[in-house]
Amino acid sequence: MIKKCDFPGCTRAGTCRAPKTRDLKEYWSFCKEHAAEYNKNWNYYANMSADEIEEDWERQTFGEPVGKRSPQDTADYIKFLNDFITGRASFDKMPPKKSLPSAIVSAFKTLELPITATWREIGVKYRALAKKYHPDTAKSSDSSGTEFAKISAAYQTLKKHFGK
Repeated sequence: MIKKCDFPGCTRAGTCRAPKTRDLKEYWSFCKEHAAEYNKNWNYYANMSADEIEEDWERQTFGEPVGKRSPQDTADYIKFLNDFITGRASFDKMPPKKSLPSAIVSAFKTLELPITATWREIGVKYRALAKKYHPDTAKSSDSSGTEFAKISAAYQTLKKHFGK
């Protein structure tokens, strides 16, 4: 169902989503023109101090600090480090991985990543490519829509593969 553009006074179809908040759980429905205007002016870090921005960036990059993890997560992390440092015992006993389906391999190639990339690396690369090829921000709009669609499809494929 196509909604009306959420921009006050606009009567066009709201076919483009734009985030309402930082948690990215709620979205506005704007027409293409108003979505481009809104996205150009939207600041993910608005109303945050420099310390809060740094803390948010570190949490998103490295996960929760050890002191803020649950006791079980802390124990698992310590066991992981211990196993890694003392000879990789549990790593060496892991069964070999099966080959990946061609759709997954293709998705990694589309995002220009090795098949060993982590979910975090996938997210970082997706955001960079999406920003580069998004129809609202791309310098050359000839093939940007097609490229953006390919990148988004590859990301969705990897999202399912990683269980996110």
